[in-house]
Amino acid sequence: MSERIFDTEFLKKLDTIAINVRMLMSEGGGGSRKSRSKGSSVEFSDFREYTAGDDFRRIDWNAYGRFDKLFVKLFMEEQEALINIFVDSSKSMTYGSPKKSELALKLAGVLSFLALNNLDRVCLNSISSDSVKQSTAVTGRSMFDRCISFLEGISFSGGTDIGSCIKKKDIRARGMSIIISDFFTDGGIEEAVKYLLYKKQDVFLIQVLSPEELSPELEGQVRLLDSETGMAMDVAATPALLKQYQNKLSDFTNQIREFCSRVGASYIQVSSADSIEKIVFEQFTGAGVIR
Repeated sequence: MSERIFDTEFLKKLDTIAINVRMLMSEGGGGSRKSRSKGSSVEFSDFREYTAGDDFRRIDWNAYGRFDKLFVKLFMEEQEALINIFVDSSKSMTYGSPKKSELALKLAGVLSFLALNNLDRVCLNSISSDSVKQSTAVTGRSMFDRCISFLEGISFSGGTDIGSCIKKKDIRARGMSIIISDFFTDGGIEEAVKYLLYKKQDVFLIQVLSPEELSPELEGQVRLLDSETGMAMDVAATPALLKQYQNKLSDFTNQIREFCSRVGASYIQVSSADSIEKIVFEQFTGAGVIR
């Protein structure tokens, strides 16, 4: 997966951006987030490479002379964020061309890279049925391959109760929680978001739908098969039925969008046919998730 998706040129583009965690951190190791901690702001902690928007006064010119690269100094007041990324690994995510699961894994990989590159901690979580399988929380760019290995090991099967899964995750630190899913769940989307907000998380929902789901091209008598339950249904794909489907889908996605707007969570909808570049540099930026 890493060789196929994360080529050198694309990673260079990612070097210029970072995940935008809006809340102040209150604990954690050295990173690039502002902390609530007081009294030790002048204590040196670490370096990281300069990125656009950094304070020029923080540049270490001695390091520049040695390495011919710009580095900024980090102090103890600047804390890492914990970024939890939840990937829906239900069977419905394997639907579509390209499959929704493929884009979900790519997005989780990109977000992991951005977080690690910004000295944040990353924990990947695979959610299915009513359980959550989590990776070890890692930090540092050298841990990116470990994230990719975890993502490559995810298998997609069964259904997912997002609410039950998320509530089984013990979150003890402020940070950001990202859920990547089609949200065709047994329930609990609002329940999951409210739990994460209670745990002092910035919440970001990424809904991945396939082109076939966004704009189905069906006609005549067809048999629909539920990928998770195996239940079949014979329908006549008339223009009236397709219009009714589009209305139902619009109502479904608008309900999620409006709920997120009401509680202060971020939400975007993407197609599994969209390019990573478009999603990251257009939709993520537009949603204020990266800076």
